[in-house]
Amino acid sequence: MYYRQMGQIPHKRHTMLKKADGSLYREQVMGTRGFSGTQSILYHHHMPTEIVKSELVGGYLPEYEEQQSLKHRHFITSKVSLEGDALKARNYIMGNEDLLIGTAKVTERMSCFYRNGDGDELLYIHTGSGKLETMFGTISYREGDYLIIPIGTIYRFLPNKQEATQLLFIESFSQITTPRRYRNEYGQLLEHSPFCERDIRGPENLVTLEQKGEFEIFTKSRGVISSHILGHHPFDVVGWDGYLYPWAFNIEDFEPITGRVHQPPPVHQTFEGNHFVVCSFVPRLFDYHPEAIPAPYYHSNVNSDELLYYVKGNFMSRKGVQESSITLHPGGIPHGPHPGKVEASIGKKETLELAVMIDTFHPLKIVKSAQEIEDSSYMYSWYK
Repeated sequence: MYYRQMGQIPHKRHTMLKKADGSLYREQVMGTRGFSGTQSILYHHHMPTEIVKSELVGGYLPEYEEQQSLKHRHFITSKVSLEGDALKARNYIMGNEDLLIGTAKVTERMSCFYRNGDGDELLYIHTGSGKLETMFGTISYREGDYLIIPIGTIYRFLPNKQEATQLLFIESFSQITTPRRYRNEYGQLLEHSPFCERDIRGPENLVTLEQKGEFEIFTKSRGVISSHILGHHPFDVVGWDGYLYPWAFNIEDFEPITGRVHQPPPVHQTFEGNHFVVCSFVPRLFDYHPEAIPAPYYHSNVNSDELLYYVKGNFMSRKGVQESSITLHPGGIPHGPHPGKVEASIGKKETLELAVMIDTFHPLKIVKSAQEIEDSSYMYSWYK
């Protein structure tokens, strides 16, 4: 990410920033990889360590099913009845040691605060709008936004009262960044990158609340949720600067890379984490070789599992899926277009599909409760 500054900061880091009464603001260095990764420095009215009470709430890691036969899977997430705030509404569907994946129908505003102490979070906004309030400032979100929330960020997710927010989430156990191959040695996105820094939105305004009292923060870390009661409002930051902060990128600003013949999935890559990537399939022109076949070829995943979240449009290679469906095509067996989809794609000039793909390089495990929303016939949908 690029450097950003908001609010009051001293001329030099690790030097005094004084209040009007001569007392000091409290400096906090928030960084990754033991001071060798990205970091920001924040200045608080109060000590961020001012904890009144700490207690264990309980575990949050999902229970996975026993290994079944290797097969393609289809989950109809619209059947999930769970809803509530952005924590209570999380419905885990699959995961592994690198990330957890699920969907949520957020119908309520968070009354408490939350931070993930295990890694970054990615929220893809399928429908809805609202605000993401954080210690770094507020970001307004809308349909199609990816929200990237760094590890340790205290936040509240506030959907607009008139409508629910439907989202896909990734809880990573690592940092989520832009693809390395699209950045130069200085970290700037290159000319051939499908998006650039102009497309990235950081916090819009910094709201500082110098309020004493007891404020509850739920912290996810080490497989459990802990409750921390802070002795002041957690959004007491008067200024910050650095490279670590929450940001938004809208899928509409992803510029598709096309060619004379079908391009492989990596051209759609948008983000990467430890042992996984996230790709955006957006409306685009099809291949322009006179004998091109726009539909993807049948292929065996090479060392990866492929998950697709269907947002909207008619996905050219697939039938029987609907908006918010999730399909999983595991490594080890081939997958590809459904019968008739190859022939139907020939001569087509464009696609209006919209989907998010997650490829993982360690096998994904299915959460037991996801069996309740599974289309068990999907594995056999290629057989006429």
